[in-house]
Amino acid sequence: MKRLFYILSIIAITLSPCTAIKSNAVNPQKGNYFLYCHMSDKGQWTAFAVSKDAEHWQDIKGGDSIFSSYELARIEGGTRDAYICRSHDCKRYLMVTTDMNNSMTRALGKKSAWDNYGIDLLTSDDLINWKSVTFDYRKGTSIFCDPESESVYKDWSTINRVWAPQIFWDDTYVWPDGKRGGYFIYYSMWNRGEEAYDRMYYSYADETFTKLTQPKPLFDWGYATIDADINYVEADGMFHMMIKKEGGQPGLFTATSKSLTGPWSEPVEDDYVNFEGKKKCEGVSAFQVPGEDGWRIAYIEYSSRPKNYRICRADKFMRNFNSPENIKGVTGPQHGSFMRITNKEYKRLLKLNK
Repeated sequence: MKRLFYILSIIAITLSPCTAIKSNAVNPQKGNYFLYCHMSDKGQWTAFAVSKDAEHWQDIKGGDSIFSSYELARIEGGTRDAYICRSHDCKRYLMVTTDMNNSMTRALGKKSAWDNYGIDLLTSDDLINWKSVTFDYRKGTSIFCDPESESVYKDWSTINRVWAPQIFWDDTYVWPDGKRGGYFIYYSMWNRGEEAYDRMYYSYADETFTKLTQPKPLFDWGYATIDADINYVEADGMFHMMIKKEGGQPGLFTATSKSLTGPWSEPVEDDYVNFEGKKKCEGVSAFQVPGEDGWRIAYIEYSSRPKNYRICRADKFMRNFNSPENIKGVTGPQHGSFMRITNKEYKRLLKLNK
């Protein structure tokens, strides 16, 4: 019976042009194969790997860059922490990256190798050719489509971190002209001149993925937080956010909310990714495999040398984390994201290896 259910699920997903979960905010899924889009641990670029089963992976272009980070990241020439998804109508592919190249610290006159100043919004029609819009937050409210709105900072020129943006389509968002639907972009920021630590913020991008609203606070638990990953969990009808707390008990923790914009609960302290003991982890990314009720949770354990990029399991409620294993077949795996792809898309990407 379970096998029959699995086969029927695969057939339904294959026939459906764009599968959406029952929620007003969702990133649509399509296909039975998988794309791992990630920052390369070998450099400051974005790489691809593909898989038929989410177990065994194959690099695209040997783990080399899929586009020129120097051309598409106009602040520092580096694209880190790549997050990829389909557009809400499944007609395009969207990506957001941290515009950062910590090997350019001296050349750019940064106070810290871990400082950066903005993010990149990228679009593609074929997963191969990409174009981007870069947002340099040091320039202040003029870069946003609502410069007259209340600003979270008095002085944007002192911003020192804009990290790890991710995307969620929200069809309940209403623009000033009455148009509905926008891309909820969430990320952490830190402005040393005005706040004590990294906090989570969010903006909305328009359907063209070229305009961005001014950031608003998402939550503040009283300590630094980075690398949030939000997913809608159908089993309990809640949004689950896995996140790294910068300090305190090591691990990757979960908070929940009924709405993307909150309020978000305090992190669950008795059920979290704690397999690595006191070693440091970040860059969490959750995804599901067709035919499975549960979740796969990927993350980077970066204290060890060499580092370990793990994928563990969780149940359908995104709880009870278990069975961590290193990813197989990927060169330089690091902070990234996972997207289901079709057989046609899978073959198109493999052609890049020839």
